[in-house]
Amino acid sequence: MPRILKITEDGSHTLYVTDLDETYHSNHGALQEANHVFIKNGIKRLKNYNINILELGFGTGLNPLVTLNEYLKNENIHSINYFTLEKYPLDLEEIEKLNYSQFFDREIADKIPEIHKAPWEEKAEISKNFYLKKIETDFFNLEKITLPAIDLVYFDCFGSQVQPELWEEPLIRMVSDKMAFNGLFTTYSSKGSLKRILKKLNFEVEKLEGPKGKREMINAWKR
Repeated sequence: MPRILKITEDGSHTLYVTDLDETYHSNHGALQEANHVFIKNGIKRLKNYNINILELGFGTGLNPLVTLNEYLKNENIHSINYFTLEKYPLDLEEIEKLNYSQFFDREIADKIPEIHKAPWEEKAEISKNFYLKKIETDFFNLEKITLPAIDLVYFDCFGSQVQPELWEEPLIRMVSDKMAFNGLFTTYSSKGSLKRILKKLNFEVEKLEGPKGKREMINAWKR
């Protein structure tokens, strides 16, 4: 899957997939989008001390990076188990070109190689009580994967205009089945069809202000 490195408006990198005509992150800023959708409207909304996170998908590793950054600053979080699915991992050359280290303190920047070099299919302790397990698989294999009850879902798939099947009920139901009661599903999308699916699956759906470049995004609580 050919990919081209691009700089977004906030200076952070994303990748452009030529075959899909789609980027991994918002062109308005990869870092600002990750912080807005998955930190401000994700982990910061939970009151859990121990958090199980499921991400679809790993991509450039930016979401676990901003999550680790928040974890190390937030004394109320005791531990994180972070599970992430990715069908097309980056190669070493692509990883080495990413510029994320310049946006974080040295303590976080030094963890970037550990996040990417952590072995696939194994649980790795990236920082004390912050565990990462990367799983190389298609998202539709989710139902076959054994996970603890998930408190927080980062639904960060490619957009519905290029991969509509990822935003339809079969995958959303698989995700729901892995979630704990009162678990939070957060995504950059505000699709009407996604809201209807989530409501059908007994989620309480909220429309929130989106990241820069998007008017709205979705939070949904499993009830």
